[in-house]
Amino acid sequence: MASTIRIDPRFRGPPASGNGGYSAGRLAAFLGGSNVEVTLRLPPPLGRDLQVERGGEGARLLDGGALIASAMPATVDIEVPTPPDLASAHEAERHYAGLMDHVFPGCFVCGPERAPGDGLRIFAGAVEGRCQVAAVWTPGADLADEHGQIWSEYLWAALDCPGYFAVKAQAGSAVLGRIATHIGDRPKAGKPLIVTGWAIGHDGRKHHCGTAIHDAAGGCLASARATWISLP
Repeated sequence: MASTIRIDPRFRGPPASGNGGYSAGRLAAFLGGSNVEVTLRLPPPLGRDLQVERGGEGARLLDGGALIASAMPATVDIEVPTPPDLASAHEAERHYAGLMDHVFPGCFVCGPERAPGDGLRIFAGAVEGRCQVAAVWTPGADLADEHGQIWSEYLWAALDCPGYFAVKAQAGSAVLGRIATHIGDRPKAGKPLIVTGWAIGHDGRKHHCGTAIHDAAGGCLASARATWISLP
């Protein structure tokens, strides 16, 4: 079965390619949107039709003959740390490293140049006394379906960039290589959420991290494990 998707320039990460988490979430939606691992092979192009091919249990995203990403079902077995409370997550945003040094300041998820209501503006900064970054995110109604629940691709996006800022000190400039996501419950628009990220380990140019989305009471709604690749 073949289909197409188009990544609007609004959802960019770097200036000329899609945000990795959002793009991965678009492909993962063809496999149900949860318990899926996506490996990014090339920067997802913006503003043109990309082909989605299903085969066996998986799916591939193609730009003509070029493989952009591949997706397969996966078990997301990750231990999620307890999040900070809302006030502490708000406080952590003051320490967001991207406010002073951001390689892609126009990123849909974490770019400080994006206006409220345009970008997600998830500014995950270090939590005092914890090996964790955190931010508060209140998703808007434009990200939700007819029942008011946030579409899964935006949850994938929110689970992307906080992982980078959890490993940034070791990784330097890096790109998302792989992300696997479990979504237990899609939250409603307009509700404040706590987004966290933490380092798991480092292996040369590969940096492994976890991310999660919690509700204001600390209930875990979604989690992901990801690998970031340092640029040469």
